[in-house]
Amino acid sequence: MQLFLQVLLIVSSFLLILTVLLHRGRGGGLSSLFGGGMQSSLSGSSVVEKNLDRITVFVGAVWVISIVGLGLLVKVG
Repeated sequence: MQLFLQVLLIVSSFLLILTVLLHRGRGGGLSSLFGGGMQSSLSGSSVVEKNLDRITVFVGAVWVISIVGLGLLVKVG
C-alpha cells in the first residue's frame, strides 16, 4: 500500500506541475515578464480553461489524499 501511495504521489506531483503550467497567465505576473502579456484573447477558450481548472483541482485532491495517506501509514507503521 505504501509503494502504491508513493507512486501515486510522484505521478500526481508531475501532473499537478503540468496542469498548473498549462494555465493562461492573468495579470502582470511572471508570465508577462517573459512576453506572456502580449497574447491575444484568441489564444484560449473558456471551456478549455474550465476543464483545465477541474482537472487541476482533481489532481490536487489526489495529491493531498496521497500525502495524508502516506503520513498516516508512516505514523502507524
